[in-house]
Amino acid sequence: MTSLGHAQQSPYRGPPDLNGAPEGTSVVVLGAGLAGMCAAMELRNAGYSVQILEYQDRAGGRCWTLKGGDTIEELGGYSQNVEFSDGQYINIGPWRIPHHHLALLDYCHRLNVPLEVFVQENQNAYLHSTQHFGGKPVRYGHAWADYVGGITELLAKAADKGALEQAVSVEDTEILLESLKSFGILDKNYRYTASLDTAEYRGYPDAGAPGGGLWDAAPEPSEPIALNELLQSRFWQYMRNHTTYRHHAPMFQPVGGMEEIAHAFEREVGDLITHNARVTRVVQGEDGVTVDYEPARDGGEGGQVTADYCICTIPFTVLSQLDIDVSPEMRRVMRQLHYHEAVKAGLEMKRRFWERDEQIYGGITLTDLPIAEIGYPANEMHSDGPGVLLGAYVYGPQAYVYNSMSPQERLESVLSQGEQIHPQYRDEFSSGVVLSWHRVPWMLGCYSNWDDRGRDYEIAATMDQRFVCAGEHISYLPGWQEGSLLSALDAVRQVHERATSQ
Repeated sequence: MTSLGHAQQSPYRGPPDLNGAPEGTSVVVLGAGLAGMCAAMELRNAGYSVQILEYQDRAGGRCWTLKGGDTIEELGGYSQNVEFSDGQYINIGPWRIPHHHLALLDYCHRLNVPLEVFVQENQNAYLHSTQHFGGKPVRYGHAWADYVGGITELLAKAADKGALEQAVSVEDTEILLESLKSFGILDKNYRYTASLDTAEYRGYPDAGAPGGGLWDAAPEPSEPIALNELLQSRFWQYMRNHTTYRHHAPMFQPVGGMEEIAHAFEREVGDLITHNARVTRVVQGEDGVTVDYEPARDGGEGGQVTADYCICTIPFTVLSQLDIDVSPEMRRVMRQLHYHEAVKAGLEMKRRFWERDEQIYGGITLTDLPIAEIGYPANEMHSDGPGVLLGAYVYGPQAYVYNSMSPQERLESVLSQGEQIHPQYRDEFSSGVVLSWHRVPWMLGCYSNWDDRGRDYEIAATMDQRFVCAGEHISYLPGWQEGSLLSALDAVRQVHERATSQ
């Protein structure tokens, strides 16, 4: 994984050195997401003259937190009003920060964005299969412990009978058996069975947890799930979900919602942003770049911006439809890049029943239902009052099904599926929103999906005359804010090298 570049810490070592910026050199930035605002901030700090054109009436792009009073506008005339209670929110775009995303963490530190721990893995959350265990959810920790115990028992039996003697020496076989016994919580006969030892890992029965005093104090063992049941349920497809490098603990989230990062950047460069500006044309010449724009909504004004260079963070789903003066190869790459489909739901519940009734504090439940995931909030744990669940994170073919639904139909679908896992849904539901990212007019998708980077990626990431792209799609971290920032810093580097070499 390391050799492929998938298991390495972010290469960020600080912003690029931009000393010697030519006096009076100007840059127009298209898009006020994190990439655009980061580029603008670093360029202005270095002495460049910077302007930002932004389609929306807000900054942040996909760094988007929905709160009560917000409105979502989608293609097709769909509109949703967010009716969450004060202080409640859903991160409808990115929702977590890995501890090894050094650029994002550094900017949070520099811009005074307080962070709190995001709970990715919770042993007390659920795995759910519609076809097994009577359709009832199973605690993640139970399934994990039982799967590990079952497969270590099989391996121990094979080793004990000499089936591995050609691969493992006699001495190492003895060590292997001892390690399997310890790791899999096997008995003296290398069996994974119900015992107080295995209960220490998989958990105790509801009425058999260790207590105090004399009344029901003695712990009781819990009955493991048979390995063949776990195999047939295919839970093993989900059990590694939390162990990928990008999800290693600890993970973080900004206090108050992910958009607090966007607000922090906006405090630095907000005066540079022209909102409600729909870019219609970009023309390059030997001496600079000209960008035409029109009002994105009624009541605005259009105009034209000229600059020496252009950094463009508009996603290729949108950019490929505009009149952009770039090389034929660059335009081909823009048109061919596919973006993942995704649908996310935020459900406010009157009461945090997942905590009070089921002792689930943060983490994610995984299911084979189309909603795929239920995420539990990591903020305000154990508090009274409402809370907002991530009621669905739908991707793949099922996302296209949701794309074809009205928001109300999506919401009903999410609720009807969620109540199969949490029967409290209907009684506790207060309000909700379900966003289809393919219907968001300024995105037309969720995040980039490079099938084969190769030469195409190099073309997309390289300055085309005086025009250079940035964003998560110009990174090896698609869908992550770290990729957006790193690509922005590289775009800034390319602009600076070109400007200082003239």
